[in-house]
Amino acid sequence: MNKELFIENLRIAFGDAELPIVFWYSDEPAIPVEKTRGCFIGYLKTARSGGVISFNVDTIGCPGGKVYTGYCEAPPFIPGFVSEKEKYKKTPEMVTKFIDDLNMPDAPAAYINFASIDKISSLDDKEGIIFFATPDILSGLVSWALFDIDESDAISVPFGSGCSLLVSQTYVENKRNGYRCFLGLFDPSVRPSVEQNILSFAIPMSRFKVMYHTIEESCLSGTHGWTKVKERIEKGGE
Repeated sequence: MNKELFIENLRIAFGDAELPIVFWYSDEPAIPVEKTRGCFIGYLKTARSGGVISFNVDTIGCPGGKVYTGYCEAPPFIPGFVSEKEKYKKTPEMVTKFIDDLNMPDAPAAYINFASIDKISSLDDKEGIIFFATPDILSGLVSWALFDIDESDAISVPFGSGCSLLVSQTYVENKRNGYRCFLGLFDPSVRPSVEQNILSFAIPMSRFKVMYHTIEESCLSGTHGWTKVKERIEKGGE
């Protein structure tokens, strides 16, 4: 896969909109790590703005963030907290089932790294690609993802925290060579970490390897309908 060609196709489709970020695990950090406080999703602005950021088990401040990046098992208090304090599930047992069904493996290396796609040398060793997108851009991403597939769950919106959708679901799907893409950032707890009009769209590398070849065939290549949407994107949503 040619990273530069893909970025060129993104520019054709979305103009100067924010580029996606990629994530991967490594034995050494891509950049020196710093301690985070609370949800690490807000710290991804570094990567979203064209940079690189790395975390490990000691620098992720949120217990859930450690769980959903694979650095620890869920502490006993999490099911009760999610159900009884945050009220995101009716019972703690439902939260426990969600965690068990997700089956996030142990992190394969000491560090998890996030980088703007234009800051990496290759796509080959990455786990997934994450877009932070407005509704108009999401309409293009969804159309592209559905272009060549008939599966009813090709785009999935499962329950979960922001980090579980961006990392856990994407990582697990990639490891099983799956085809699902994930809409995310619906969790109210993560919303203050991103802009009001932004949601996420995560593509596991197993799926991206196919979608990479279809972007130029899809409506994003300059159809009449998409051109109208792109013009509004370029005007900042006006």
